[in-house]
Amino acid sequence: LRVTLLANNRDHHGESWEKGFQPTLSLVGDTLRVADGTRFTLSLRAPGGKMTPGRDWYRNFDLPIEAARGLGSKDSHLCVGCAEIELRSGVWCGIVASLRPDPSADLLAAMQRRLAHDRQVLSHAPATDCGWIRRLILAADSFVFARPLPHAPDGQSVIAGYPWFGDWGRDTMISLEGLTLATGRYREAGAILRTFSNYIRDGLLPNLFPEGEREALYHTVDATLWYFHAIGRYVETTGDRSILVQLYPILADVIAHHLQGTRFNIRVDPADGLLAASAEGYQLTWMDAKVDGWVVTPRRGKPVEVQALWYNALRLMAAWGEHFGDEHRSYAEHAQRARESFNARFWSSTSGCLYDVIDGPDGDDASIRPNQVFAISLTYPILNEPRWAPVLETVRNRLVTAYGLRTLSADHPDYKAHYRGDLRSRDAAYHQGTVWPWLIGHYVDAYLRSRPDRAGARELLRAFHGHLFEAGVGSISEIFDAEDSHAPGGCIAQAWSVAEVLRAWLRTR
Repeated sequence: LRVTLLANNRDHHGESWEKGFQPTLSLVGDTLRVADGTRFTLSLRAPGGKMTPGRDWYRNFDLPIEAARGLGSKDSHLCVGCAEIELRSGVWCGIVASLRPDPSADLLAAMQRRLAHDRQVLSHAPATDCGWIRRLILAADSFVFARPLPHAPDGQSVIAGYPWFGDWGRDTMISLEGLTLATGRYREAGAILRTFSNYIRDGLLPNLFPEGEREALYHTVDATLWYFHAIGRYVETTGDRSILVQLYPILADVIAHHLQGTRFNIRVDPADGLLAASAEGYQLTWMDAKVDGWVVTPRRGKPVEVQALWYNALRLMAAWGEHFGDEHRSYAEHAQRARESFNARFWSSTSGCLYDVIDGPDGDDASIRPNQVFAISLTYPILNEPRWAPVLETVRNRLVTAYGLRTLSADHPDYKAHYRGDLRSRDAAYHQGTVWPWLIGHYVDAYLRSRPDRAGARELLRAFHGHLFEAGVGSISEIFDAEDSHAPGGCIAQAWSVAEVLRAWLRTR
């Protein structure tokens, strides 16, 4: 077996640049080393075989998917040599590639270590004979990673998606329950929550950590509120209230900032107790597409899911404050006022469901979107129970698909059935019809809250089994087309897609 070895040093967004990649190649014993200055040294071995170094650029690799997406569609790779291995019956052979200085040449031992790791991951999770759910439990493991801090070397975070996302505050908090709590990884869950507490500024959790930058970005209204939700699920699942000793003062300060007003005009409106957010040129909710200065779904004003999350956070704080003997009545009073205002103002008699945003620059937005599901699905639902059934009926008839919920109903003039084309075309469709799998988790929560039909809830998840054999094999994609075959798109493996489908399935057992 003769294998040509190609290497480069580009990131997941870039293209290789020959002058920017001039590594030192050396053959030390049976190990070929590719050293790119102080950045990395890649060690390559072919146990039982022969390594021959070389240096030759292979140019103009054609990248058809990038071409279809309007991106640079040619790339180059440096041939650093070749490996030759004699194939013998019944004997493991292969190539070892590692960033460690002296990688093990024992391929069978490496396979056994990997299998042992997988067995350990599965041992923490609820036992199941369902093969594709076991696969999702292993997929969940791939998103949790170390983010050590100077004063917290055991820091943890979550990669939002592969191959091109880093760690995002919103995605991390939405994913936390499915990736860690549902799979029995309580230590990692606590570490993630504590890690993010170090980054709260002016009452806001980071939206994301830009690549190559030291400072986090905070342009989000909902990530901080999802933090309360994640902590609430952690305490409920583990019974560990000790984490509140550290986090409760921080959370109280977060609430104070929201009441007084903080960045991006995030503030509680004294007129009705609802939470508003409006900053020109910023996309502050999870529907965050922006291209060339165009904010596709600005949703300025009072978004429906933000009110649901705000109410949920206040109710959680009231309960925790009572536990600590703190002054908790004000949290309950703020929550009650928000709930009364919400139920008085968010019902749209015309569409028979909830407004998506009220008090926006153009008034109230009656677009039928999935965000109203959160008014029912969270621990403390803000929507009065008599309205649950019509909301869920509208969502089921207009938005639910085999792979999650559409982000906009098909009768809206801005609806896009397919996610394709160049960046502008794709961002125009990103939250304008495109299906997001992660939303199915909260739809299942709302569905089960309205009726104890576990079999019906599980049926909503059936199609994901087949999806594990396409796109990112063994994982769940970021998005799907809104119609036809529901082609997968975006990241081939998305943290909150895996987390919410897995969590919802385990809940329906």
